[in-house]
Amino acid sequence: GGAEYHVSLLPGEARLELARRGLIKERPEPSEDESSARWAWFESQKASTKAEAESRLDVITTVETLQKAGSTQAAAVAEAAVEHKRGKSTILVWLKLVRGLERSDWLPALAPQYKGGGSKADIDDALWLAFKSDFLRPSAPTLTSCYDRVAAMAAEKGLSVPAERTLRRRLEREVAPEVILMKREGVEALERSVPANRRSISELHALEWVNIDGHRFDVFVTPPPMHRSTKPIRPMLVAIQDVYSRKILAWRLGCEESAIQTRLAFADLFRDWGIPHHALLDNSRAFASKWITGGAKTRFRFKIKHDEPIGLLKGVGVQIHNAKPYHGQSKPIERAFRDFCDRVAKHPVCEGAYTGNSPMAKPENYGSRAVDWDEFSALVDKEIAAHNARSGRRTQAAQGRSFDETFAESYASSRIGKATEEHLRFALLAADQKGLNRTNGEIEIHGNRYWHPTLSTMRGEKVTVRFDPDNLHSEVHVYDHEGRYITEAPLLVDSGFADAAGAKEAAKRVADAKKRAKELAEAEDLISIEALAELQAGGKTPDKPAAGVIKPVRPIPTPDAKAAPRPQIKPKTNPLDRLSASALRAANTD
Repeated sequence: GGAEYHVSLLPGEARLELARRGLIKERPEPSEDESSARWAWFESQKASTKAEAESRLDVITTVETLQKAGSTQAAAVAEAAVEHKRGKSTILVWLKLVRGLERSDWLPALAPQYKGGGSKADIDDALWLAFKSDFLRPSAPTLTSCYDRVAAMAAEKGLSVPAERTLRRRLEREVAPEVILMKREGVEALERSVPANRRSISELHALEWVNIDGHRFDVFVTPPPMHRSTKPIRPMLVAIQDVYSRKILAWRLGCEESAIQTRLAFADLFRDWGIPHHALLDNSRAFASKWITGGAKTRFRFKIKHDEPIGLLKGVGVQIHNAKPYHGQSKPIERAFRDFCDRVAKHPVCEGAYTGNSPMAKPENYGSRAVDWDEFSALVDKEIAAHNARSGRRTQAAQGRSFDETFAESYASSRIGKATEEHLRFALLAADQKGLNRTNGEIEIHGNRYWHPTLSTMRGEKVTVRFDPDNLHSEVHVYDHEGRYITEAPLLVDSGFADAAGAKEAAKRVADAKKRAKELAEAEDLISIEALAELQAGGKTPDKPAAGVIKPVRPIPTPDAKAAPRPQIKPKTNPLDRLSASALRAANTD
């Protein structure tokens, strides 16, 4: 019958003694792992949940302040309820949530934890497998058509199937986005979703690296003298570019991309500028020819023989590197060729001879004329010179200068291998709001790139990035548009142009993405296309409806035919006529 006090009001020693006697149960102190997990959960919540937690913390802080000033808990809760327009019972619940916790852990403890209701829609496992197998095909059918087919299968088997939107949500929830991308769009699309390697040329100098490739102009030109054809042709340009400055150093215009044309272009390079240290080659037959790369250890084409002749580049000591097949971004010269498509092929000199870059893009005056070979050759020389001299270039080395100026500055202070007469003869003898990258999900801040595999699934979305402006080489932290923490994105370090480690790192990113997508795809346990077709081919043909009313067919009499006797129709008789008069009287009497 005495006064009762809550155990939390007692001194610490008294509570420990009561706990030792087994009269109360002390809440165990939270461990560091529990506190870290609580805050990790809080960071993943959206902004509205965090705002509500902060509002509740303000109310609890008010109650705590009033209690320290001498108010009882009941009075403090009542006053805080009036001030913050909250219910007293609600505030008491919040006080229970933070009781026994460290002050630093109150904010995540007060965050509302909403839980969804309802039950999960059931679908037969065979139907769900058929639906996934149908949708995850290279043909990329629409989800609606896949749903209609699985609904027809369910109707045949007497099974129920959820709504289309339900299956769509389950597909998005259970099947990884990279699996959908790989199965429907192919491995190349998956590779594009992973950031490519970006190579730096800061440690290079002029004529240290060159790359060579061919470009066929979309212009009809009269064939050169001594050419076997008399019809207009589309000329082929073989050009050599300095990787450091991006200047076009040597080029040859011909009818086809050939090893001879390649040797002549290298001969011009050796004569005019010198011998480079490295050469990046395309994998076509013209550049992988034994005339050019004979004796090299690796090539993408032809068999390697121990007794094959030494090629041009191997003979003069140039280290050969092959570009990745069907991968234009590995060759810097492709950017120059894009300029030539506009400034050469669409020049007024070529009006009427321009063919368009595809059969569907032919101009109205297609094939109306052909440019003279000498005139077109002079145009190519003029435009390449203008391409090299154009200022305002934004490459890493140019920084607003022209390619000519950039090359000349480095060329004057670099060690260049000069070609001797023997070389020439040998050559001539045959926290800001940032948009994720729409392709791979990478983030670019002040020229630095950051990426994490999680960001590939959010390509094109707006995110909030938090970073240290004084240390842009560290990682950045990414939040979505609602304030939920997504991931930590490390820096993608630009590698040197000749740095094999950077290329290996990029290849590893692609390989990891492929491996993960394939493992997730195998986990789906999809059925084969043949099995899927067999399952969906079991539909029954609906029964043909029978006519309810049949119209009699009466033959039309011909003039020569004798009139058939009409059938005699017996008059209908009334059943009452068969009754006798006495029976009728008896019936009427009743």
